[in-house]
Amino acid sequence: MSNISSWILAVAGICILGVLIDLIMPNGQTKKYIKGVFAFFVVLIIISPLPNLLKKEFSINDIFEEDAIIIQEDFIFQINRDRLETIENMIKADLHEQGIDNVGIIINANVFVEKMKIETVFVDLSEVVINQDLEHIDINELVLKSILKYVVIEEKNIIFN
Repeated sequence: MSNISSWILAVAGICILGVLIDLIMPNGQTKKYIKGVFAFFVVLIIISPLPNLLKKEFSINDIFEEDAIIIQEDFIFQINRDRLETIENMIKADLHEQGIDNVGIIINANVFVEKMKIETVFVDLSEVVINQDLEHIDINELVLKSILKYVVIEEKNIIFN
């Protein structure tokens, strides 16, 4: 909705609200004060587009621009951290379905940029629990395949401990 149409709707709405309040309020001193306060709001709404008409460069965002950048960086950081945590949990769930538990997965990436790129994946197999059916299978291969299913990374950047 454009600025002009939203301003017209606001003026129309406040006028309709004023008529309804005028009809509902009983006569007396209170009605006089309420009508005065309401008239003040009507004037404020009617003159609200004047700053934009008088000064084209003026924007409320100019006042808070630095704060908006900080908030956006925090938002990007949190989204990327959540994305990494989800990927780690999906890899662990995939390994659990295959019969491998307690694998430590830590994904290293720059979480402060919009297009996050995963740099390395650290795999800790020191406390791994293996299903008896998988005793003679190369666990590193299974873990590697599970990681590559969810992460686009070169195999040399997956580090096993």
